[in-house]
Amino acid sequence: MSFFARYFSQQIGIDLGTANTLIYIENKGIVLREPSVVAIDDETKTVIAVGEEARAMIGRTPLGIKASRPLRDGVIADFKYARLMLEKFLERVVGPRKGFLKPDIAIGVPSGITGVEKRAVRDAAYNAGAGQCYLPEEPMAAAIGAALPVTEPTGSMIVDIGGGTTEVAIISLCGIVVNESIRIAGDELNESIIHYMKKVHSLAIGERTAEEIKFRLGSAYKTQDNDKYDVRGLNLINGLPRTVTISRGEVREALTEPLTAIVEAIKRTLERTPPELAADVYNRGIVLLGGGALLQGLDELISNETEVPVFIAEDPLSCVAIGTGKMFGPSYRRVLEQSLYET
Repeated sequence: MSFFARYFSQQIGIDLGTANTLIYIENKGIVLREPSVVAIDDETKTVIAVGEEARAMIGRTPLGIKASRPLRDGVIADFKYARLMLEKFLERVVGPRKGFLKPDIAIGVPSGITGVEKRAVRDAAYNAGAGQCYLPEEPMAAAIGAALPVTEPTGSMIVDIGGGTTEVAIISLCGIVVNESIRIAGDELNESIIHYMKKVHSLAIGERTAEEIKFRLGSAYKTQDNDKYDVRGLNLINGLPRTVTISRGEVREALTEPLTAIVEAIKRTLERTPPELAADVYNRGIVLLGGGALLQGLDELISNETEVPVFIAEDPLSCVAIGTGKMFGPSYRRVLEQSLYET
């Protein structure tokens, strides 16, 4: 791309998440925040809806219409639908593609992503109308979005719990020193609730109901209150609709296994951290990001298990999108350019 085209083209930061897609434009902030869901007419192969409208259709579509999430575990699972979804989201914020001035796009990707998975994201972006596509690692983007001092010779630790992956990283001098990416995050918390309801209450529930239970009663650490919630689903014994009342304590029990896996990943990362940076982390604390950071008591659980202070970022859901957008600035441009050549 010529200097002229690069100077005048828009620069867009995208958090293409398993659960939600966020788009950030400098001087405008977050301009789009929608579920990563697309609904397609199987006959005509045309997009019927994307985002929140498509999410409302999951599990409720008639024959011939398919509502699905094209990303799983932080990576593209269905290339065609991911491209169509991204194209529609970009049209909303920059309008239809016109002329040669295509936007430069930075999309945060999990640090554990493979070369093939990276190419899928890059190809989807180019097919959706990107001029240049950068793929910075999510931990770095999240740390920048959380306004951590990533350019300084100081250790900063972030734990980004998204929908499909949990990213744990120690960052210093614009680089990731130690990191671990596990494909256990918000989706696995939902799956644990679904499995618990089947096993304990013989009740089949859908993904949306499990997510609602997580929002209402989810907790990682014992609390004083033990709220209850009526859950409607399908009785697995007789196949009829049924309502079951569950408590906060039951949901906490259901979430134990995936939360333990996340805590263990944090411990492993701390064990591999160089002593000087480890001292910085113990002084500055761990910063929680992503939708999982909003789970009640998770900061207390991690702090008790690691004996390190834990803080929740000011806007945990937006950090990756903000960070990818800010990478176009002079302070972080080197990190962005480097992501072009990583496979």
